[in-house]
Amino acid sequence: MEIGALFYVLAGFAILNSAFHIFLSKVAYYKEPEAQGSLKKAVSVIVCSKNEQENLKVLIPKLLEQDHPNFEIILINDASHDDTKNVIEDFRVKDQRIKMVDVVNNESFWGNKKYALTLGIKKAVNDHLVFIDADCTPNSSQWLSIMSKHFTTDKKIVLGYSGYKKVNDSLLNKLIRYETVLTAIQYFSYALHGNPYMGVGRNLAYTATRFYEVNGFMDHMRILGGDDDLFVNQAANSENTTVSLNEDSFTSSQPKTNWSSWWKQKKRHINTASHYKKTHKRSLGLFYISQIGFFISVILGLFFGLNWILIVSVILVRYVAFWVVMSKGFSRFRESDIIMLLPVLELILLGIQMALFISNMVHRPKQWN
Repeated sequence: MEIGALFYVLAGFAILNSAFHIFLSKVAYYKEPEAQGSLKKAVSVIVCSKNEQENLKVLIPKLLEQDHPNFEIILINDASHDDTKNVIEDFRVKDQRIKMVDVVNNESFWGNKKYALTLGIKKAVNDHLVFIDADCTPNSSQWLSIMSKHFTTDKKIVLGYSGYKKVNDSLLNKLIRYETVLTAIQYFSYALHGNPYMGVGRNLAYTATRFYEVNGFMDHMRILGGDDDLFVNQAANSENTTVSLNEDSFTSSQPKTNWSSWWKQKKRHINTASHYKKTHKRSLGLFYISQIGFFISVILGLFFGLNWILIVSVILVRYVAFWVVMSKGFSRFRESDIIMLLPVLELILLGIQMALFISNMVHRPKQWN
């Protein structure tokens, strides 16, 4: 490859990647207006639990403490093998706001979380639904009020943020939190640009009406995962979707503590992403290509003797855009402690994503647990 052509390739990838970061700056600098909805609306909180007896003991009291005037809690026992059902029963007899759905697996929907969630949604008496996972906790007693207040006549879907709890001196934990915030910066920015493509079930709200309008999860019932992102990808649009970026509306989840379990989780996520709408797959894929292409071009430039001043100049341009957007975004989601590690974590995650893509081509996960 000629040196001149190589420089243009490097510069092209740098400009493309910088343009993506400028696009993603929407969430970093977004000033959220006061939510316009009413707190008078009744809300159903839905929690799907599979072998979550200890986590439920922590979560349920946090839900009961929520400062909202009218809500019920639908606790789904999804064919658990532990004491989850008894834990739910104990709380249910103490508070009438708690209702239980006891799911028994059947041959058609064996191990399918979407089947369990559908039964929970059918059990709910309210149209406004707010979802949280059993291993999560709300960051404040205002969580439910803030999320539900985003519902209006037009807004039927509310995208929330759920981070992961910090584990000291753990590279895996830092990588998990980096990937979580990066994903949040992406899906919130797309939604704010009027093109929502995903949400996370650890903090998500939508109306039962909208759920039934798109036939629930039926179009992707056989796909493992996607009860959150595939549903949003199908049901959300620029008119009916909004976001909640108030820190008091965030939730926190228990992170994976070993590489093997995190790897399995990421395999499921990549599998569902392959079923996004084509426009979203192309856009997200192009962002990934711009990252990979930039780093490969830098390596080739050094190998083929491209003037180091040119290489450094292009790198600086790219990293100014990267740093301005990412540092602001990570601060917004309260992950400032890993800002200095962003360039390193970016490279590690890119390598792992490539390995995950190759692994999923060979073997796809088949059951949620």
